[in-house]
Amino acid sequence: MSTRAGTWRPLSLVFLLGMGMAAGDVGCPSGCSCGYLEVNCTGRQLQEFPAAIPLDTRQLILAANNVSYLPAVELSFLADLVYLDCQKNLLGDGLDFTFVGVVKLVYLDLSFNNLTQVTFSTFSQLLSLVVLKISDNPNLVVIEKDAFANNTWLRHLDVSRTGLTFLDASTVQDLPYLRLLGLSDNLWHCNCSFLDFITWMTESSVHFPDADNITCHTPEALRALRMPAAEVQLHASCQTRLHKRDYIFLCFVGFCIFFAGTVVAWLAGICAVIYQIHSSKEEEEEEEDAVT
Repeated sequence: MSTRAGTWRPLSLVFLLGMGMAAGDVGCPSGCSCGYLEVNCTGRQLQEFPAAIPLDTRQLILAANNVSYLPAVELSFLADLVYLDCQKNLLGDGLDFTFVGVVKLVYLDLSFNNLTQVTFSTFSQLLSLVVLKISDNPNLVVIEKDAFANNTWLRHLDVSRTGLTFLDASTVQDLPYLRLLGLSDNLWHCNCSFLDFITWMTESSVHFPDADNITCHTPEALRALRMPAAEVQLHASCQTRLHKRDYIFLCFVGFCIFFAGTVVAWLAGICAVIYQIHSSKEEEEEEEDAVT
């Protein structure tokens, strides 16, 4: 009995070890390295989202590959995912509703890709998101004003080095926990419409990394001017200077008022004359009746 037990123990250990190794091979994507709750596929020249990712993965790193599409269905299987690094890939349009199944995501890095726009549907399901990096997307030209309306836990947002020329103040000022906002080296168009955002920047307690490079790109008169200095000039010009169309509008309104006043005065004069003539006729008739 003891011999059988002695023989069974090493065989059991070998069997369990083999099963564990097999499970490890099956559970880790080809070419990637896997650790406890982590899958790292950095620089593997992947053309598409890897298969066979363990369902309990918490951290997924796909940096420095050639992935152009993130499948929403495959991502939704990773319900416990909290960290996703997709920097330096080929991701572009088509991210709306992509992250609908990874609602626990806290960290998301989409920098160095080909994003062109961010809409409300892009990150609306990421209610726990704390860090979002979408910097170094040179074709990113539009971020809708309600793009982060549901991401109220955001503390770190980076949109540096993109093609952005405008950002509505309400896009970021309604994020109560925002502490770090990257805006450097963008093509900011510092006109009167951008004044509210610049004013928010100067009054906000948010920290802006690389603040010396948060400058105006256009118009030419404000090129390379840092935001605080731009605010002073914009306040002066936007509140006191009138554009050509403003003068045209004022002239038009003035002409309308003058014309309306003239017409009213003319009509009032005609009414007065008619009333006077009518009154005179009545007096003459009364005098004639008195004589007769």
